[in-house]
Amino acid sequence: MKMRNKSSRFTEKCLMQTLSIALVILGLQLFSGASTQAQTVNEIVVKILQARGGVEKAKSVRSVRITGKIYFNAEMYGPFLAEFKRPGMMHNEVTLHDKTVIRTFNGKDGGWIINPFNGQNAPEPMTAAEMKDAADEADFDGPLIDSEAKGNKVELTGIEQVEGRDAYILKVTHKDGTVSNFSYDTKTYLLAKWSGTDMQEGQAVGRETYFRDYRDVAGLKFAFELESKNPGGEYAQKIVVDKIEVDPAIDNSHFGKPAVPAGAQPATPNNDPPGLR
Repeated sequence: MKMRNKSSRFTEKCLMQTLSIALVILGLQLFSGASTQAQTVNEIVVKILQARGGVEKAKSVRSVRITGKIYFNAEMYGPFLAEFKRPGMMHNEVTLHDKTVIRTFNGKDGGWIINPFNGQNAPEPMTAAEMKDAADEADFDGPLIDSEAKGNKVELTGIEQVEGRDAYILKVTHKDGTVSNFSYDTKTYLLAKWSGTDMQEGQAVGRETYFRDYRDVAGLKFAFELESKNPGGEYAQKIVVDKIEVDPAIDNSHFGKPAVPAGAQPATPNNDPPGLR
């Protein structure tokens, strides 16, 4: 594996943040019905699940494709593609300045990266740390569904103002000790804000994402505009979703080792029928 410079690490971090945000867009961060939390949390969770479209509907989703544009600043923006399929598979692309970074994970034991910003125009295997990150990111349901089985602790910690509206704060302490906060609008029970930390240059840096423009897709609610930033930091990004597809046909090979690209191409969905890839 080549030594990655600051520019390439930034590009990969941007891509990982895009993937993490895309997972939250899916809205599959649901709780299991066997929660042992306080009744007030259970009541809120029931309303959250109803607002999203219901547990059965969410759990019935087998694959999702999200396409849109991501903006880092006036000079750095471009299309992105995020695809997910059970169990735990993902394919993610971000194109910036005619260069496309690709990350794939097969849901088991294989993950690959193509990063032309690092002169890496052929797929290279992920490191052990990158594999762990990919497995966490590709958790199709997110940290809240079957939270107890995953070793995550969920608590209601209060109410905060999110863009002028009250929101319940649900604190999730993950199995590895990291903490995330999910803030749900007290009126609509849709996710309004996520906050947590990212590791940048070995340092834990706070990050928060705001969710707007919810729309119905196949009976489920999805946010179509997201704004993410590091409070007081140098990185910020905005995602505008163009299209979300629920249960598109995606062959499992699409999540394996990516082919060497013929040239820098914008991120586009792979709509080929299974077996023709």
